[in-house]
Amino acid sequence: MTLLTLTLGIVMAWLGPLSELGEESGSPGLLLLVVGVPGLVVFTVLYVRILEAAVDGTPARGEIVASAVVVVILLLTQDGDPWSWGLLGPAWASGVALLLSRSATVVATVVAATVGLLLAPPGPGPGLGLLLAPPYAEDSLPVVGAYLGVAAAAPWANRLQLWFWRIVRAAEEGKEAQARLAVTEERLRFSRDLHDLVGHSLSAIAVKSEVAAKLSEVDAARAAGEMDEVRILARQTLKEIRAAVRGYRTVDLAAELRAMTAVLEAGGIRCTLETPSDQMPEGTATLLAWVVREGTTNVLRHSSATTCRITITLREGSAVLEMTNDGVDRAARVDGRGGTGLVGLSERVAAIGGTVTAGPGGPGRFRLRATVPLEGER
Repeated sequence: MTLLTLTLGIVMAWLGPLSELGEESGSPGLLLLVVGVPGLVVFTVLYVRILEAAVDGTPARGEIVASAVVVVILLLTQDGDPWSWGLLGPAWASGVALLLSRSATVVATVVAATVGLLLAPPGPGPGLGLLLAPPYAEDSLPVVGAYLGVAAAAPWANRLQLWFWRIVRAAEEGKEAQARLAVTEERLRFSRDLHDLVGHSLSAIAVKSEVAAKLSEVDAARAAGEMDEVRILARQTLKEIRAAVRGYRTVDLAAELRAMTAVLEAGGIRCTLETPSDQMPEGTATLLAWVVREGTTNVLRHSSATTCRITITLREGSAVLEMTNDGVDRAARVDGRGGTGLVGLSERVAAIGGTVTAGPGGPGRFRLRATVPLEGER
């Protein structure tokens, strides 16, 4: 549609000569058939190539020069006035204006109009000299004025149409970029969730499997019990992964705290738990459950802790979770690396206006602290 709208110059180039032929009687002259019609065809081809270059954002200097030469040849070889062959000047300017700057467009417009009036004057006479030579002056001024108006308007009308088309294209590209960004954000969200799910679950399964292996020689019944818990964890992990893929999942904070406490104690880490009696919003509880999971995974993987304390308090419209353990050395080194789990967890909590901090929590201790607004996402 843009190309069709920008073909104004082609319409002008053909409309003038065709209108003159319609008014004349008799057969077309030889010069018209040999030079005029082929020249219009060549001009049309060059004009279309100029339009394509303008739309694609590529230069077309050769086409601009060649089309200018064709216009001059046609104006020199064909008889006509400004409203017949003289329209080739504004037609050429309307095309090249798409590839020129504003100042260059002004120059091209003036040059094209001047050449058109000089080589296709309004009535008999030596070009623009007729404007100063009575009795043609009064008859010629309205014609020249209208011609100059068309010559000035055509290039800028094309430039306006091309500018509008670029605005529309930029808007479409913005929509596509927004869609790609949404897809990227969703992939990052899913990768964080999958990391939390698989990392925690595999750590718990590994710890319980090691315990079962150690107990298999001394206490077969307890070892079997540990393997039963491994089987339950594996099934629960499978369900959670399926729910994460579907995008619909919530985590029971109370159940998660009990499970994490059991996992820590199974790994030889004595755990104490303090939670408020008040009910928290589902979104806040789910997010805190993810914090507990990530904290438990880090304690099991990266610390040599023997004790861990988990506390949740409600204060000033926020829920504050703290996990403190005595494995500060290795835990601090992990935090200094900026692990993927803590980074993803910080991004998820920050998305609803919360904060996550991790670092030394006293002499020989490491603390993970998360503050989450109770009102949920802002």
